[in-house]
Amino acid sequence: MARLQRRLAEFAAARNWQPYHTPKNLVAALSVEASELVEIFQWLTPEESARVMTDPDTAHRVTDEVADVLAYLLQLCEVLGIDPLAALDAKIDRNERRFPVQESDGPLQ
Repeated sequence: MARLQRRLAEFAAARNWQPYHTPKNLVAALSVEASELVEIFQWLTPEESARVMTDPDTAHRVTDEVADVLAYLLQLCEVLGIDPLAALDAKIDRNERRFPVQESDGPLQ
């Protein structure tokens, strides 16, 4: 993860893009890229969406948009000083306390 964040920072630095990589701009770009991912799935049925990776062209589009979302999220974390893996780990811990298994409406055990 750190290596990818470093590559993204080096890529931006080589192009003098850092002045544009403010938290506001990165969040906006993240939203745009997430919307582009949503657009691929927008009118698919649940069954079609489950098979989206079987079509090579669509799979390529999905993979690219996922990469774009992740890139902007990692850049945002870098700018804000957030360790994304630690943040996710802490969030899962909080969700496990908020939503205990015994109170779940999920599949019967």
